[in-house]
Amino acid sequence: MELPNHDDVIEAIARRREVLVTFRSKEDGGAVLVRRCAPMDYGPSRRAHDKTPRYHFWDWESDSPRTHTLSLLAMQIESVEILDTTFDPSSFVTWAPKWFVERTTWAPFN
Repeated sequence: MELPNHDDVIEAIARRREVLVTFRSKEDGGAVLVRRCAPMDYGPSRRAHDKTPRYHFWDWESDSPRTHTLSLLAMQIESVEILDTTFDPSSFVTWAPKWFVERTTWAPFN
């Protein structure tokens, strides 16, 4: 399952545009949360047993001190608004990424 504006989210990855994600949080009992994020990828989670594709975001506003990765199934997401602000992948990518969505504008993190 994909979001109605899936193509816009994929374009936001390529253009390094921040997004505002409104979603139902499993960790917070289904509460609706809104987070400013960097869209990182779309594909299965390497950590989850369920390999259904998910939207992966870098959540600058995470309340978890250990991880800022937010991986959401489309059915958890109420909306993704593409913002005018951009992000620099070097501000959070500290690993050798293996992306599902191709990108050419994230050098050297392509």
